[in-house]
Formats: sequence, structure tokens, C-alpha cells
Amino acid sequence: MNNLIEKFLEYLEKEKNYSQETVRAYKNDLLQFKEYLVDREKVNDFLKVNYEKIRNFIGYLLKYGYDKRSTARKLSAVKSFYKFLKNIKLIKKNPTIGIKSPRLEKKIPVFLTEVQVKEILDLQPPTKISFRDKAMLELLYASGLRVSELVNLKISDVDFENKILKVKGKGEKERIVPFGSYAFNALKKYLEERKDNSPYLFVSRFNKKLSNRQIQKIVKKYLSKIPNPPATNPHIFRHSFATHLLDRGADLRVVQELLGHSSLETTQIYTHLTIGKLKEIYKKTHPRAKLN
Repeated sequence: MNNLIEKFLEYLEKEKNYSQETVRAYKNDLLQFKEYLVDREKVNDFLKVNYEKIRNFIGYLLKYGYDKRSTARKLSAVKSFYKFLKNIKLIKKNPTIGIKSPRLEKKIPVFLTEVQVKEILDLQPPTKISFRDKAMLELLYASGLRVSELVNLKISDVDFENKILKVKGKGEKERIVPFGSYAFNALKKYLEERKDNSPYLFVSRFNKKLSNRQIQKIVKKYLSKIPNPPATNPHIFRHSFATHLLDRGADLRVVQELLGHSSLETTQIYTHLTIGKLKEIYKKTHPRAKLN
């Protein structure tokens, strides 16, 4: 069973170009599925698993405290695994066909206000490391990048003349993202302070490429300096980027392209956050929105 999991993970890494973090998540989910099959169903062969046993696995997760979102993710891993097994002709029929994920409530992302963003980005960096941190925070807000995209940015991916980034997103999809003058100035100052030859844009004090976890720690440190931050993870800059663009009238499809979303539906979640702004504009502009 472990051999099949390793074969699948190799496919995700080499053929699908998934990040190490994503591959690790698939591995953990599939090892849990294997453990369930062996302990609960007394099955020690993935190729002998049927529809009922996978349904039982979903029921087991929900019964023993996993929330719907975690359960849906684990089911997605199992589905991808069996799709792979069918594609390489180890099974004739995919046993996950027809199994639906638990119905999820749409999670509205939290975001920083423009005032909070200014408060964080106005911090003055006194040291080489702080110049790096300021450039990182400015770029996260200026571009809406995912942490994994930021980690893998190289200096050669930054076009300073045109103020654009060449970004590799999920599944190695490439997109062009602009950035503004504040990020431009912060990046220039940071790179002037650097004396190493690393090709990566953001590096540690030992001139090694920063990891996702290191960036999360850095961002948390700065977000924790403002009163009552709605969250302290780097993704809040991505949410703030999208929300503030829409608040100021950006087209939804443009925001979709900037975020690297494959589906417009994924981007539409941010429209829920701008309803207040829409109502405000409506009241000011519609001739019959209010009594004279």
C-alpha cells in the first residue's frame, strides 16, 4: 500500500509540479486513509476498496470530530489517488465516483483595513533584515501573491523597469502581476543592502531561500504589532489586496487574473466583502435611493 502512495506522490511532484507542502498534505491524508482501511475495514489492499468503504471513511471522520472542510480535503486526496490508479490501469472502476463532499459553508475571508495596512507598512526598517521584511510586506500587499509564490520568486522574475513580476502559480501556471511605487522603492532599498549571490528574491540571514514557515513567522511578528489584527497569517495580505481593489472599482475578472484563480467563482467570494461599499455608492448616486 505504501508503494502505491509513493508512486502517486512522485506523480504529483514530477508530473503535476505540486509544492512539497501540498505533496506532504496528500501523503498525510492517504496514510490516514490506509490506517483506517487496515484497522477498521480489515483491508490491506487499495485495489480491493469499494464505494461503501470510502463512504464509511467519510462517516468515520465526521463522527470522530473532523470538521467538514478537513473531511472534504481528505476525500479530495482519496479521489485524486483513485483517479491516478485508474489512469495507470491498476483498477477498472473508480470507487470514488458518485461520492459527494460534505456541503461547506462559504468562508468569508478576513482582511485588513486600509488604515491597518498603512500602519504596518509605515514601520521604518533600521536593519538589513528589516529592509527585507518591509520589502516582503509591501510586495505581499502590492501583488496579492500566495506565500508559496513569494518563496519561489527570483530576482530575475522582477522587472523593475516596468514594475511587473513574473509569477509561477499553482500547477506551474505563469502570470504577470504589476506592483506599485511603494513596493518598488522597498525592493530597491532591500537589494541595495544585500551582498550575496543567491538568485532568490527573499533570503535568510544565512543567504538561503526562505521557507513558507519562515515567512509566516515574519509576517505574524509584524501583524501582531497592530491592535486586534483580524488574523496574523500572510494570506490576509492577499485577501486585503483583492478586497481593496474591488472596493475601489476594479473589475472582478481583472482581480481573478491578478490572483491567479482558475475560476471566477473563487474570486467572487470577495464581492461579499464589498456589499457595504456598493450600498454606500448606490445611496449617493441613485436619484431615488433616498427621500429629499
